[in-house]
Amino acid sequence: MIEVVAEDIQLRAQCALRNSPIYEIRDLQVEQGDGVLCISGIVSSFYHKQLAQELVRSLCTNHKVQLVNSIRVR
Repeated sequence: MIEVVAEDIQLRAQCALRNSPIYEIRDLQVEQGDGVLCISGIVSSFYHKQLAQELVRSLCTNHKVQLVNSIRVR
């Protein structure tokens, strides 16, 4: 049952990023494993990195999943 919830969080996070009005964060990747959700990819500013993180944070907090922001700023 826990895996189903975790997969749901990953899908919801990916959907939230893909549907963002901020074009630059739409192509970020989301991976899940062992109670951790990791966002990765490349953006052009620290601001966009933080926007992506905050967009996904509520999903993780509500389900007690740790969020790791591995987004790189070029």
